[in-house]
Amino acid sequence: MTPAPQPRHLEPPERLVRTVTAREGEAGRAWLDVLPERVADLLARWELRPERVLSPGGRISMVVLVRQADDTPATLKIGLVTDETRHEHAALAHWDGRGAVRLLRADPDAGALLLERLHSDVSLRSLPEQKATLEASATLQRLWVPPGEGHPFTTVTRHTARLAALLRERREQCYVPEEAHLLIDEALAVRDDLCASASGGDVLLHGDYHHGNVLAADRVPWLAIDPKPVVGEPAYDLAWLVRDRLETLVASPGSQSAARRRVAKLSDSLEVDRDRLRAWSLFRAVEAGVWALSVGGRQEGELLLEFASWV
Repeated sequence: MTPAPQPRHLEPPERLVRTVTAREGEAGRAWLDVLPERVADLLARWELRPERVLSPGGRISMVVLVRQADDTPATLKIGLVTDETRHEHAALAHWDGRGAVRLLRADPDAGALLLERLHSDVSLRSLPEQKATLEASATLQRLWVPPGEGHPFTTVTRHTARLAALLRERREQCYVPEEAHLLIDEALAVRDDLCASASGGDVLLHGDYHHGNVLAADRVPWLAIDPKPVVGEPAYDLAWLVRDRLETLVASPGSQSAARRRVAKLSDSLEVDRDRLRAWSLFRAVEAGVWALSVGGRQEGELLLEFASWV
């Protein structure tokens, strides 16, 4: 009897190595050291045949295109388990393919997901901006469903409380320019107001929704990937769409007016309160900008802070 072929030794892409090492230090390097073994174990346990590793792939996950035992194509994702990613499998299972990639199998402790195969090289970024935003809005609406009884997801209030605490600490660091202090203070204040005035009716949110996280599919035109699920108001989810394709927005004439028009159009088309969308866009851009500064991404950080001052 011919023995089953052994899975190939697959190495993580360079971007994953750089990001995890910078973000997690020694713990990240330790995770990367055992990652090829974990991938090989999953390939064997789930009877998968690897085709290729996606590169550049995810920032904190390794993505491998595979074939299942019956030769059906699928995608294996093995990611660093964090507070944000811990319940990705639960969100995908709850959506069950409605608006998001379908979960086929999961090992949550290992951060491993077996997913239906999408067209990984075709995201909404391949479409003109207006068309992409229309498709993004339609897909996102399908994700906004009640989270279900006894759900494991954290709330926007709890999640942003942690982010706000970090933002207060980072405000005083040398990498944050003094002229950004007032903007940071405003972001912290609007976050407190938003959470204090939330009116209920919370739904399951994607948490990291932008054009790059919506891929072309076969059973429907577009499906979301890579959720960082939280439960809260839809305006929180829309904030990333407001700042999507930021480099293009900045390079265009009338950037400030264009940013405000985005807020107006998205709030009107999805019936979300305009002021709350503007406020969440401000907080999320400032928090992301200061985080970028903290890890040495000065250009990205300054761009996000500039955008936040526009909305």
